[in-house]
Amino acid sequence: MKMNKSKLILSVSVLGWVLIAFILFGTSRADAANDANNENIYKKMRLFTEVFSKVKDNYVEELTVDELIDSAIKGMLDEADPHTVFFKPDDFEKFTTSTQGEFGGLGISIDKKGDYITVVSPIEGTPAYRMGIHAGDKISKVDGKSVVGMETDESIKLMRGKPGTKVVISIIRPGVEGEMEFEIVRDIIKIDSVPYAFVTDNNVGYIRIRQFNKNTTTELREALAEVESENIKGLLIDLRANPGGLLSEAVNAVNEFIGKGKRVVFTKGRAYGTNEEYFTRYETKDREYPIVILVNEASASASEIFAGSMQDYDKGLVVGKTTFGKGSVQRLFPLSDGNGIKITTAKYYINSGRCIHKDINDKLYKDPRVLSGEMTLEEIRKLQEEAVEKSRDHVYHTISGRVVYGGGGINPDLEIEQSRLTDFGVELRRNNTFFNFTVDYMKDHEAEVTEDFVADEKLMDDFFDYVKKQDIEFTEAEIDSVFDWVKTSIESGVIEKKFGIEAGYKRGIEQDTQLQEALAIFDKFDNLEDMFEYSSQMQNNKK
Repeated sequence: MKMNKSKLILSVSVLGWVLIAFILFGTSRADAANDANNENIYKKMRLFTEVFSKVKDNYVEELTVDELIDSAIKGMLDEADPHTVFFKPDDFEKFTTSTQGEFGGLGISIDKKGDYITVVSPIEGTPAYRMGIHAGDKISKVDGKSVVGMETDESIKLMRGKPGTKVVISIIRPGVEGEMEFEIVRDIIKIDSVPYAFVTDNNVGYIRIRQFNKNTTTELREALAEVESENIKGLLIDLRANPGGLLSEAVNAVNEFIGKGKRVVFTKGRAYGTNEEYFTRYETKDREYPIVILVNEASASASEIFAGSMQDYDKGLVVGKTTFGKGSVQRLFPLSDGNGIKITTAKYYINSGRCIHKDINDKLYKDPRVLSGEMTLEEIRKLQEEAVEKSRDHVYHTISGRVVYGGGGINPDLEIEQSRLTDFGVELRRNNTFFNFTVDYMKDHEAEVTEDFVADEKLMDDFFDYVKKQDIEFTEAEIDSVFDWVKTSIESGVIEKKFGIEAGYKRGIEQDTQLQEALAIFDKFDNLEDMFEYSSQMQNNKK
């Protein structure tokens, strides 16, 4: 009797599949191709039901209907990209409910890549940033609990907590053997879209856009007014490690520089309603000074739309490294019984016709060698660099006719490398050494600290003695390799604690080689036309 009941349920299930297929795929019989396609769908539906029945009735251990169907759905979505995700009711409700205000957290932007919760970018000034969490780090455990395979929202719940409490994050970093553990003290995370706006020593306005949230355009206008009041000779907009955010704010930010009625971005997909265009909507003043936009491999999504659009309209020279390439559009669909699904429905294209999305990333996130940590960071970079080279086969043009390249991410007009930390430097950051040392230093010396504070020889010796007490091993050669960076990091930390984050940041960027090289462009050229010509010459020299 039990077997008959099971068969009855499954036969009704087959009928249900057939009815669904008719509703979803039924077309005129005049279309023979569609009829053949529909017939294949029915066959596959029947096959699915047969497999479901045999596994449910014969597998050595009892499997519930929920387990089998959920696994089938997961397997189906594994054929899609990493951003197409099925949500159970609780997860769907959390995902669709936006979190407002402040919270106790670590200060990282994350996304699920394959089975791993992956850091898209750390946020400046936060605990994770100070300790040296990197873009691309894969989180394997939180307080010893594995988060491999866990949904993003569930992992966030483990990482967030009361400010002042500690959490241990285990990280797998490509190219580094074994797991790295970071003990991080949670803090109030309040994210300003534009955390820094000031004028540099060579009279260039500097604006850092950290992400594109609902306040970006307002904060950008305030920042522009602040730096422009000092009669700047140029403007540098720093979008490095900007993970993106709201599309509308990216469009409005571009609007500040290109004026009204210009197409910024459009989407293309297969389904109805997925092909849309986004235009600027308001007039703005002309800005005659040259603009440089600095990007890197962790600049993603909305920040790529901004950088690429400034490039398309010849309003800025894009420098740095080719961006991340997150240019797909996701849409949420509620399902029965409170479930839901997020599906990639389209891709973003900027005005020149370039697609932002970099398909190599989706492939890498499904590569077992990447997921297991077997593939080194250098191997991953090599594959991405090969993809960038192939992108040069896709030639597009700006509104003035300049050549730009598509195929995924935004290729800079001028490539500028960033110097990388040594293993010793990484260890100092990972152990929160600078933060702890400067806190102790300020207890006895705050009164004597000025804005032009300089770490003297005794202070440097005290720092390395402190490092030894933290059981961090190093050699004299390793000290020499990071000495200037360590000195500036100490000075930045001390100045920040007395005069604020921006004051400390200004000192810290003195050792930011990528930024300093970008700023030096303004000393060579006083207009965009000459910058464009120079970048074209440099690209030709590389061929």
